[in-house]
Amino acid sequence: MSDWDAETYHRLSDPQFAWGVRVLGRLRPVPGERILDLGCGSGRLTERIASEMQHGSVVGLDLSPTMLAAAQVRLAERRPPSGPRRVDDDGVAIHLVRGDGTHLPFADRFDAVFSAATFHWIRDHDQLFASIHHALAPGGRLVAQCGGGPNLAVLLDRAHDLMDRPRYSRWFQGWSDPWNFADVPATIERMERAGFTRVHVSLEPAPTPLPDDASYAEFLSVVCVRHHVARLPAGERPGFLDALAAKAAADDPPFTLDYWRLNLSGTKPAGAEQAA
Repeated sequence: MSDWDAETYHRLSDPQFAWGVRVLGRLRPVPGERILDLGCGSGRLTERIASEMQHGSVVGLDLSPTMLAAAQVRLAERRPPSGPRRVDDDGVAIHLVRGDGTHLPFADRFDAVFSAATFHWIRDHDQLFASIHHALAPGGRLVAQCGGGPNLAVLLDRAHDLMDRPRYSRWFQGWSDPWNFADVPATIERMERAGFTRVHVSLEPAPTPLPDDASYAEFLSVVCVRHHVARLPAGERPGFLDALAAKAAADDPPFTLDYWRLNLSGTKPAGAEQAA
């Protein structure tokens, strides 16, 4: 799978940013905390976390080299570099790290792990939650949101119908869905199995309208069906996207993505709780 088109994603990702700001409202960063932004992407929310803290540190972690490069540029534009790390005007140190959420290179490090619109791109949620639990300091908290339940079911059913057609089927041999849209009961069970307490998980609809067929097709190509598009020859991509946009044009309201968001939070027990 090719890497993300980070610059275009940054331009189009207002829905993800808006959801992330709401998740940040649940996180409520405290000055002096050490916070991990897991799946930082182009750094929009990493920057927002730092702006809400008077001092402390934020680590933005992503597996995508292009996303990290975009974040590096964005954060460098916000303030000049200071040695090997960057420190914003409020005294918040910001570090960028390339890494895998299922194998975080930290132990007992963070007061909080924040994540928005990332967990559904990670297939192994058991390993994900175990890795996050290991990275948190005792008493640390996880606050996150991702796609869950019937997320994009209408769109993805339509994509699968297209994939089965003779025009496209040859390029989708051996296809495996690259996402994990977990439900509430499974997520609670996985988080508790990883050792989290005070677990809260909920699912909410987040229908997202786009203005027209061109905007819809571009958003799909960069975000929702980028894995599908990557399998197709360049000459077949417009037809695939146009077919999905034509279906969406007949929806009520038209060009609306059927997003569902899985909200989750939990705490790594402090020493006394772990002993108990």
